[in-house]
Formats: sequence, C-alpha cells, structure tokens
Amino acid sequence: MFLTLPTLLTWARIVAIPLIVAIYYLPADRAFQNLCATVVFVVIALTDWLDGWLARKLNQTSSFGAFLDPVADKLLVCATLLILLQLDRVNAFIALVIIGREITISALREWMAQIGASRSVAVHMLGKIKTVVQMVAIPFLLFDGMLLGQVDTRLWGTVLLNAAAILTIWSMIYYLRKALPEIRARAR
Repeated sequence: MFLTLPTLLTWARIVAIPLIVAIYYLPADRAFQNLCATVVFVVIALTDWLDGWLARKLNQTSSFGAFLDPVADKLLVCATLLILLQLDRVNAFIALVIIGREITISALREWMAQIGASRSVAVHMLGKIKTVVQMVAIPFLLFDGMLLGQVDTRLWGTVLLNAAAILTIWSMIYYLRKALPEIRARAR
C-alpha cells in the first residue's frame, strides 16, 4: 500500500514543504509572498484530512500510511514554525516547545513500538485537537495582515499558537503518563 492515492497525498504534503520556503525567496513583495504561502499551507494541510478520509472510504488504510501521516504533519508544522521564526512572527520559546514535543513524542512512540507497547501511546483526541489548533494558527501567522479588513491575523495566530503550545505540553504530559508504567518497568 505504498502508492495508494491516500499515501500519495501524504507524500505530496512532505514534498510541498520546500515550496512554502521557496515562496519567501520569490522576487515579490511580502504581502504577495504571505498570501501565496498561506494558500499553499492551507491546501497542504487539507490533504491531511483528505488522505485519511480517502484511506477509509477506499479501504486503503495501511500501517505505512498510519506511520507516514503524522510524520508529514510534524514536518509541515516544524518547517513552517522555523519559517515563522525567521520572519519574527513566532516566539522562539513557543516554537521550541512545539518542536521539542514533536521530537519527544515521536521518539517515545518509536521506543514503545520497539518494546511492543505502542497502544499505550496511541493517538489521543487531545493530540488531534492540538494539531487542529496549530493548523489554524499557522496560516494566520503566514498571512500576517488584516483579513477582510477586520481580523488581525497575527494577533489571532499568536493567540492560537500559544493555545497550541499549552495543548502541546498537556498532550505531552498525557502521553508520558500513559507510557510511565512501561518506562518504569524497563528502567529496572
């Protein structure tokens, strides 16, 4: 199930990440770059929902797809946070918290899979909510202007990303607590 439509959409999400970076090297004004990066990010982020829906609808779910999907999400979020950090639109501490959590939980999941205890760190609704909040905050920060003349996207993006950082810490604590019995058992 390496080349199913859902898996190809997930691969497209990974391959498109450099496109967001490249937009900021275009010889264009910053407002145009922001708009293009926002549109590309939103389209890429929507494939996260679409690939899962298609996998279930077409009965093409696979363990490889289940592995690759969160990797694509993490790469997209981390790469975009680094862009936003470079553009001085996100606090370095917030970016570090979010990226650090992604690395920590990925390593924890890998270790738990190796010892046959991956169910204890299976994806939880809290992690899904965290991802949704991040995926809404980031386009606001990429756009970095007044949306429809009414919505200050930098303000709302910052508020949402701060909320995502809180959810990030909360979900990390949740996963670590779930894994703690296995960690204690293996540390002896």
